[in-house]
Parts: sequence; C-alpha cells; structure tokens
Amino acid sequence: MQGCTVSQHPVVAEALTRMRDADTDAATFRRELGRLAAVLFAEATAGLTTDDDERMTPLEPFVGSRLRGPIALVPILRAGLGMVEAALALLPDASVLHVGLARDEQTLEPETYYDRLPESAEHRLAFVLDPMLATGGSAIAAIDLVKRAGIDDIRFVGIVGAPEGVAALSTAHPDVAIHLAALDERLNDVGYILPGLGDAGDRIFGTL
Repeated sequence: MQGCTVSQHPVVAEALTRMRDADTDAATFRRELGRLAAVLFAEATAGLTTDDDERMTPLEPFVGSRLRGPIALVPILRAGLGMVEAALALLPDASVLHVGLARDEQTLEPETYYDRLPESAEHRLAFVLDPMLATGGSAIAAIDLVKRAGIDDIRFVGIVGAPEGVAALSTAHPDVAIHLAALDERLNDVGYILPGLGDAGDRIFGTL
C-alpha cells in the first residue's frame, strides 16, 4: 500500500511467526519482539540524514558522520513500550516521549489518558511506536499530538497492520511513512487484526 513499507527480512518473518503462535509465552514473545524490532528499526532508519563529524583516530584526523537530531521516540502506551529498548539500541541519544491512548471497546475510538509531550518540542524527527495498526485511530491521535508539539518529520513503526488501519493513517497523515513487519488480511467485527497476534500489550507484559 502507498506510503507503507513492509519488511521482507527473513529474521523478521521468523520472529513474527513465533510471536503469532498462541503457545508462545510472555518471555519468548518479548525476546522475539526485540529481534524483530531491531531489524525493523534498522530498515526504518536507513534514510536518516547525517552531518559531518570531524574527529581524530590514533593516527590522524578524519571526517565521520553523526545523525542529524535531536530525535524522539514516542511509544503509545502501553504496548509501544515493548519496542523502545530495540529503538534505543540503535538511537541511544533519542529522547523518549510517552503518549497514553486507550481504545473505547464500544466505539473503537481512542481516548487520551496520558500526554506529556512538550508544547514546543526541539526534536526534528519522531518515531511513533505501536505494535498494532488496527483501525488506525490511536496512531492518528498520537501523530496529531506529535504535530501539535511542533515535530513535522514523523514515521510510524509497528509490527502488524491491517489494510483498514494503513489506509486510515495514510489518509489522515499522508506525510507520515509507515514501517511494518507484516500487513495482515483484515479487521474482524470488533476491530482486531486477523490473523494478527492477539493483544500485544497483554502478551508483552504477561497479563492475559
């Protein structure tokens, strides 16, 4: 789908297979999420801009590179927290800004319960993190908040998406690139992704 990049990496495919398995316990689920997210973030950051960085080797000066920042990670609570460690391993100087959104199970619309984004952020780039892109409502609401804080270069990184969610996010924010491990078949009648992997937050934190 336009604006959406789906990873074709074999490590991502293997890790996602284990995450989808209903018999996978929480510890294994977190381990495989870490493997998958490490590769996914490597792909999502491949086009980042760098500046020259003049330094010394033990022998002579050289001109290296540094990422142009500052960069923010914005996990959508709570499931997005499961992706932060892998992102920080790749972007150790990034700030972590939290947004709390819960889906109303009747309307399927997101409700904000935690928003500590600065009124005027200094960050030039933000990665919004959420394992599931189902209806797209939470991602859209989170990106609305990030843009309100003054960040206009935004990328969404998720694990599993539904076509309905990708379409909704692309329509609401066509300037936001979407990176996923898999684009699944559809949503069911209560807004869950099929075949999906269940409730990512419950599986990450062992609260099934």
